[in-house]
Amino acid sequence: MAHFVLEIGTEEMPARFLPLLDKALHEGFAERLTEAKLAHGSITTLSTPRRLVLTCTDMAEVQEKEEIVVTGPPARIAFDDQGQPTKAGLGFARSQKVDLKDVFVTDTGKGEYLAVNKVVGGEPAARILGEICQDLIAHLPFPKKMHWEGSRFGFGRPLRWLLALLDREIVPFSLAGLTSGNTTHGHRVLGPGPFVVEDAQAYEQVIHDQGRVVLAHEDRVNMIVARGDELAREIGGSIAWNKGLIHHVANLVEYPVPVLGHFDETYLELPAEVLLTSMEVHQKSFGVHGSDGRLLPRFLTVINLEPNSVDVVRKGWERVLKARLEDAMFFWKADADTPFDTWLDKLEQVTFLGPLGSMGDKSRRLARLAGIMAADFAPEHVQDLQRAGRLAKADLVSEMVYEFDDLQGIMGGIYAAKKGETPVVAEALAEQYLPSGQDSPCPETLGGAILALADKLDTLAGCFGIGKIPTGAADPFALRRCTLGVCRIILEHGLRTDIARLLQQALEGYEGVDWKTPPAQTLDLLMDFFAQRLRNFWGGQGYPTRVVDAAIHAGINDLVALEKRIKALAAFAREKDFDQAVLTFKRADNIIRKQGEESGVTFTGRVDPDLLVEDAEKQLHAHLEATRQTWDELWSRDDFAGLLNELWTLRPVVDGFFDTVMVMCDDVDLRSNRLNMLHELVRRLSRLADFSALQV
Repeated sequence: MAHFVLEIGTEEMPARFLPLLDKALHEGFAERLTEAKLAHGSITTLSTPRRLVLTCTDMAEVQEKEEIVVTGPPARIAFDDQGQPTKAGLGFARSQKVDLKDVFVTDTGKGEYLAVNKVVGGEPAARILGEICQDLIAHLPFPKKMHWEGSRFGFGRPLRWLLALLDREIVPFSLAGLTSGNTTHGHRVLGPGPFVVEDAQAYEQVIHDQGRVVLAHEDRVNMIVARGDELAREIGGSIAWNKGLIHHVANLVEYPVPVLGHFDETYLELPAEVLLTSMEVHQKSFGVHGSDGRLLPRFLTVINLEPNSVDVVRKGWERVLKARLEDAMFFWKADADTPFDTWLDKLEQVTFLGPLGSMGDKSRRLARLAGIMAADFAPEHVQDLQRAGRLAKADLVSEMVYEFDDLQGIMGGIYAAKKGETPVVAEALAEQYLPSGQDSPCPETLGGAILALADKLDTLAGCFGIGKIPTGAADPFALRRCTLGVCRIILEHGLRTDIARLLQQALEGYEGVDWKTPPAQTLDLLMDFFAQRLRNFWGGQGYPTRVVDAAIHAGINDLVALEKRIKALAAFAREKDFDQAVLTFKRADNIIRKQGEESGVTFTGRVDPDLLVEDAEKQLHAHLEATRQTWDELWSRDDFAGLLNELWTLRPVVDGFFDTVMVMCDDVDLRSNRLNMLHELVRRLSRLADFSALQV
């Protein structure tokens, strides 16, 4: 078994490209090896800004062989009336490189056809790997590709060399004017090379020892953290590690060297959020905390070489950061002297979205909607949250947020506290954009949750109303993320509310808008959109699709209750006789659906005891009446597990009814009475789940 290595050398690629390329390289290579029937061991992908690397152990040196039957033309065409081969028959044998005597007739089920047994495979691995590498590299995904040479080959950044070795043998292929070989290049400064790699297994040692490149992403991360922590301990501090930034920085370098820098203490007057943003977003550096948890006038940066003079490099970084902090200090002081009213006036000149008015209009809608929700969830803070809604977008026109847009909302909260607003207002402003993504936290405070809901609901209502609905992968206004944020906030804060009512209230906040769809239709579209997002949300948590669908079909208005129903249904679906119980209750649902909705008949659910003739229908009616109070009490406590347990005692009674009672009898009064009894049964069940969706 052989060892294979492929290295794709490039100009420096953006850090954000590398995780996607690692995955695509691994999956694409594995798929192509399987298709080529080339046995192999473990596949590993590694990457730095200047190279993509793939290694594979225990690679078979030749392709697997297998015997296959190749069919040709129909026998009636391949032979004439005298049984002699025609041009079609002779051509088939010639195309398969066999003698005519090796050709036979086989019945394919669609008729008799010429066929031949052929042994395929057995090709040398080096030749197959060359074809695989060429195709794999050409199909790696990029947000945008570059062209730099005559063939117009596209890649994320220009290719500079290709190394491909199977043990000591070069795997030959050509691409973008380059030919694969056994030569690599190391770090641009510390070990530029070129270096000859004699054997595939020696590649990593050559690139590490001679090229001074740390190939593994996790190794670079560990180097950054270990040295960063060491430098921080020397000054009695600790690094304010940002996990996402560590991984980003590790993909910016091939040989990470952490360096500790300093800035003037006067800049500590700035809020910690401003300092960290200046360091992290603009300088890709980390803050340093003191033993008291407050920021020190220090920062940690990571460079991509071992410099002759660390002091010279440090001073360069300090000079650049100082310029950023000087700007931030200017903005901070300018904003401190600006009243909110000045910003609110400026919002009137800032467009929210096309026909949906200005940011000033949006802030008034948020004040209204936040006040409505506060009356339900935080009546003691109605005025605070109305004020928070009005001020929500004010910091967008502040000097600080204009320069540091990542701080929108956060600066609003800081300015609110500084300018004398209540803590409820300040906290709500700071949390209004949460959650900002799938892994982002939700607002911690109830006020923040209410303002964030108001903001997201207003955006959803407005965008859907003017037809800006996501299609396919296109979602320019992040409405899917917005919808998921609404659901997460409601669930994490346990808010018992009607999502349809909230959306209706959001729609009513707009005035004078030329809607593309009527508000009633827009509300239906929004509810369908929420149902789709919820299906993905709970499906992603491992709940069976049919359980999620059954619960959602029964209603999504109360999300807290919906989540409890899904959990109870998932447990119910694991019961031994679950499938038979579903069939029983689905039968009742089908009858009511057919005789009611499809026939235009309206059922009242009222049953006349005097029209109960059969013992089985009397028993069913008696059971429904006897358990009515129990069902209502269980509903009031959200005891959905208890409600589903009630079905085990209900099922034999329903089975007995269907076994002995003719529902669709000739007597109109009896038939109507029996259908109304089934309607009451279905009404109860349909609040729990759509049993037709539960059937396998």
